[in-house]
Amino acid sequence: MNWDALICDVRLGLEHYHDDNKGGVRSDFERDFDRLVFSSPFRRLQNKTQVFPLPGSIFVHNRLTHSLEVSCVGKSLAGEVAKRLMLKYAGEPWATRLPAMSEIVAAACLAHDLGNPPFGHSGEKTIGAYFSEGGGQVLKPHLNERQWDDLIHFEGNANSFRTLVHQFKGRRPGGFAMTYSTLATIVKYPYSSSQAGENGKFGYFTTEQALFERIAERVGLIALGKGRYCRHPLVYLLEAADDICYQVMDIEDGHKLKIIGTQETLDLLLGYFGSERQAHMRDVMSHVADPNEKVAYMRSCVVGLLVQECARTFIEHEDEIMQGRFTGSLIDHIGAVPAAGYKRCSEMAYARLYRAGYVVDVDLAGNRIITLLLDKLIDAVMHPERNYSQLLLNKFPQQYDVHAPSLFEKVQAVLDHISAMTDVYALNLYRQLNGIALPTV
Repeated sequence: MNWDALICDVRLGLEHYHDDNKGGVRSDFERDFDRLVFSSPFRRLQNKTQVFPLPGSIFVHNRLTHSLEVSCVGKSLAGEVAKRLMLKYAGEPWATRLPAMSEIVAAACLAHDLGNPPFGHSGEKTIGAYFSEGGGQVLKPHLNERQWDDLIHFEGNANSFRTLVHQFKGRRPGGFAMTYSTLATIVKYPYSSSQAGENGKFGYFTTEQALFERIAERVGLIALGKGRYCRHPLVYLLEAADDICYQVMDIEDGHKLKIIGTQETLDLLLGYFGSERQAHMRDVMSHVADPNEKVAYMRSCVVGLLVQECARTFIEHEDEIMQGRFTGSLIDHIGAVPAAGYKRCSEMAYARLYRAGYVVDVDLAGNRIITLLLDKLIDAVMHPERNYSQLLLNKFPQQYDVHAPSLFEKVQAVLDHISAMTDVYALNLYRQLNGIALPTV
């Protein structure tokens, strides 16, 4: 791969207008960012669970604040990498394009969770389980193998890509009409569900495979086999920004919710550093009385350290990355001391944060809500002639084609609708369909 091709500002669906649209003060990648900020799917992230329940009196992260923070970290990380690459490739005619990396990664990070359903990661699992072991099993005889794989391995990453590129009913071709580089950077797993493997991860549904392959070929991703490509190099920066944010911010949220105490939190964050740097940080914190301020200071130090570590790792392994041979994530290759700190935080988070009572309660409630919505809405698209089905179908937003010619497209319309719901909307619809609550005017 080469950076000249990888940094591509051609827009999906607007390829013929590319050479005519070079005016204005914003770059095409900045337009990607702004387009996302002003979009309805992005705004809805404010009412979608990240890990902990949506905030009451104590504010914790939701999908929107998480995405904004990932975008900020991703922009800084990409900017640091671009600066080092410009020194490495000084004199190359295409090196002047490298600063655009920060704009591309900032936009891609902003969109990376756009397709996630309500109720956090448990929402993804619930949808997949509905088809693999629940009521959705009745659909298997009516779908081909690849379509079935898409459903039983339902993936928020693939759904984010679909949200951005699919031509929904009444909308223009190209979806959001994002640049090729931003779209390629969103796809963390550049292969289809049939190649998902044990972890069940994949980057695009069957319906979007041709679009992804067009993007991959244009930016020069290396084909690793039928339907499988290497990652766009900037994916590693997006992934690192996401890894940094969810790991560090979840610890901070756990402290705010008093799941972990102040001293334990500080010790976990100090564990990213060597003894000399720890001594300096303890001295700084000795002048701060507010426990939350101490944690915020340590959080910023850890984020800064990990950004530098990941930038260094990217530069050291650039040749492998550009040849499609790099394995693992950037976090997997950071220095021994910060790696040990990251591991301790990860182990604590899985042992105590992700198993906290109200996290499990949200998972259980979300499972019940999404399962019922799938039951009702899929039954409606399969049997539209029924009176009750017509009432339900009338509740679908116009862009979801519930009268599509194939069953798979109808099921996808249901999944598009449910995935776009906020936690609150899904809960209210569940109550209405169960007769527990009536709408108010």
